[in-house]
Amino acid sequence: MLVALSGGPDSLALAAATAFEAPRASLRAGAVIVDHALQAGSAEVAAAAAAQARELGLDPVIVRAVAVGTDGGPEAAARSVRYAALEAAAVETGASLVLLGHTLDDQAETVLLGLARGSGANSLHGMAESTAASAGVAYARPLLGIRRATTLQFCADSGITPWTDPQNSDPAFARVRVRTTVLPMLERELGPGIAEALARTADQLREDSDALDHFAEEIAEELADLAESGISLPVRALASNPPALRQRLIRLAVQSEFHVSLSRSQTLEVARLVTDWHGQKPLDLPGVRVERQGGLLIFSARE
Repeated sequence: MLVALSGGPDSLALAAATAFEAPRASLRAGAVIVDHALQAGSAEVAAAAAAQARELGLDPVIVRAVAVGTDGGPEAAARSVRYAALEAAAVETGASLVLLGHTLDDQAETVLLGLARGSGANSLHGMAESTAASAGVAYARPLLGIRRATTLQFCADSGITPWTDPQNSDPAFARVRVRTTVLPMLERELGPGIAEALARTADQLREDSDALDHFAEEIAEELADLAESGISLPVRALASNPPALRQRLIRLAVQSEFHVSLSRSQTLEVARLVTDWHGQKPLDLPGVRVERQGGLLIFSARE
């Protein structure tokens, strides 16, 4: 397994704990440090984190320098290239698992940001304890139930010095404002335990969302049929399902056949062809056309 190490307190605590536990479980553990080159001195920070990983006994220790683009904003772009570098390092070393240092505080921040953006259940259920990637690699988050204060104290007790990322105190980032202003305000006004409550909410929503996704996949296998240049779903069957399943079936048909992710507003417009039919013209959405023909909802590729 590889620990994704930034040098900060969360990932450094995880690296130290992994270095201690791995040999006792007869596992080989290394570390991978991704240098995003977004700040002055980032190469030195990466080198220092690599030196700490070697001192802890992790092997191999890999440093990857990446170029961050601009697609989707700086945070999303950095996340994309970071995960690509982590996965490539895992494949290169034969690691089957990459450990990430996300804590309960990170989970609470993720849920609160998703709530503020109105991103729906997929955003509100936060991060899972484990997720699969491609090429047989999986990600795990062993610290997801642990508060950030615990990792800080662990580093102090262990005599290891974490790096303090200046971006983690820059209010230009929405996550920093949630961490330093919004969550403390909620704790003051509503009482302690807000972060834990948000993490519990994420767990419950993830269970519900996973169940609905499973039901939608089973139903889609029965209902979906190949149509000319696309796929079709029967209108009557869609209408008989509750909105949560109906909309999942629509999104699933589009995603699986055309590799397009519909927004909520686009999904609701397609659903109106089922629930509010009065002879509408076909819907032209990015990459896909949807039209109702008799008792079928037909999805076809759009040039």
